[in-house]
Amino acid sequence: MKRSFVNLKNAASRPDRIYRNVIKKIREDGVCPFCPENFARYHKKPVIKTGRYWVLTENMYPYRGAKHHLLLVHKKHIERTLDISPGAWKELQDLVNSAVTKRIIKGGALVMRFGEPSYTGASVTHLHANIIGANGTNKNKKRAPILFRVG
Repeated sequence: MKRSFVNLKNAASRPDRIYRNVIKKIREDGVCPFCPENFARYHKKPVIKTGRYWVLTENMYPYRGAKHHLLLVHKKHIERTLDISPGAWKELQDLVNSAVTKRIIKGGALVMRFGEPSYTGASVTHLHANIIGANGTNKNKKRAPILFRVG
């Protein structure tokens, strides 16, 4: 039996069937979509910046209401924060700061899922971080919150 690098149950919680079908195909292929040898096959957004340890790109399936949704994907297949080297932590910080500055993200969230997907809510097990920036507040309009699933 092939190892599964994706969690179809977590992908099913999203409202769009397109994303669920992509995750289903990846599960059938039995590969990790974030590993370098597979990344371009499953991720069609351009790479914004590549470092020694991380790839920065736009999320193909941004959260509803997000003005900015970027992914930082570790180049090596790791699943736990314990496996991030000190150099990789530093590079992550630098890439986040660069993206926030260049995109003029005035507020948002940096979120990283790690470990077992049944606890994290992730659909891909490969360690990655999300930069999520909302539109600014507008006193005349109500806006829905951006929801990030955990568990």
